[in-house]
Amino acid sequence: MKTVLLTGANGFLGGHICRELIRRGYAVRAFVRPNANHRTLDGLSVDVWTGDLRDSANVRAAIYGCDYVIHAGALARVNPARSAEVVETNIGGTAAVLAAAVQASVERLVFVGTANIFGFGSRKEPGNELYPYMGERYGSDYMDSKRVATDLVLQAVREDGLQAVLVHPTFMIGPIDYQITSNALLLALYRQQLAGIPSGGKNYVHVADVATATVNALTMGRVGESYILGNENLSYREAFTLMASIMHVKPPRLRVPPLLASAIGWGSDLAFKLTGRPTALNSSMTAVASDGHYFNVTKAINELDLPQTPIRVAIAEAFGWFRQHGYL
Repeated sequence: MKTVLLTGANGFLGGHICRELIRRGYAVRAFVRPNANHRTLDGLSVDVWTGDLRDSANVRAAIYGCDYVIHAGALARVNPARSAEVVETNIGGTAAVLAAAVQASVERLVFVGTANIFGFGSRKEPGNELYPYMGERYGSDYMDSKRVATDLVLQAVREDGLQAVLVHPTFMIGPIDYQITSNALLLALYRQQLAGIPSGGKNYVHVADVATATVNALTMGRVGESYILGNENLSYREAFTLMASIMHVKPPRLRVPPLLASAIGWGSDLAFKLTGRPTALNSSMTAVASDGHYFNVTKAINELDLPQTPIRVAIAEAFGWFRQHGYL
């Protein structure tokens, strides 16, 4: 039985990757942060390993004896936009994992990045893996750190001979989200907490499809190649309307043009500086929401057998899970 070290195992995506690995007969060593919420792993037959990605010695010990590594661990925090902890975890943590993987001569490492490290396109000509990074405009340490982490993986492939494949999910929706990550959008819409509709859009994907393609990358895909894992490109108006119809609530009607969104973002930044208390938004978030982050996922479909579950299904499953577990 092959053993996989999975960092970020207790996260939204990590929990789905765990289930997919177990389903396929892999042994899983689940790397989680100290004092982290483990509910995602409840009932799963995994070896829980506690540690900090920035602790190189601990990471080396965790990888010892593993055949593969899936590095899904990261801080996906976008508010505040600037965060030393995000940078240290996403860059320093990735460097520690790469060094340990090279030293252990693992058969393959799968790095989980984000589609936002690629340039986005229009609905007619969506971005792909060849589009250069455009995220500097947002001033987001999360995006910037994931771009640097991606470069570190590619450097390890070139210089150290690391057998690595890189996967980059878009916006994930689906069940088993105990920490309420990307699915927070659904809950806010259900609770009528969204006052308006941003002018932009994004690509959506079922989290289980991302898990499937990520595990596929252990034995499929080309070393040193990146694959965007996504599905449907939708404007926020289209997405909110679809989500609201499934949850039987009314979608917001007010359109928020870029200029107004920018004013809200900068106002939120000022409020944070004056009070020191976190606000719901920041200027980075509102700038992202005003752009259309649309992507082409043909490469992942062809080379990683990325499934394409309708987003309607992902929304319904997420909403049903939240209802079943008392989040509503």
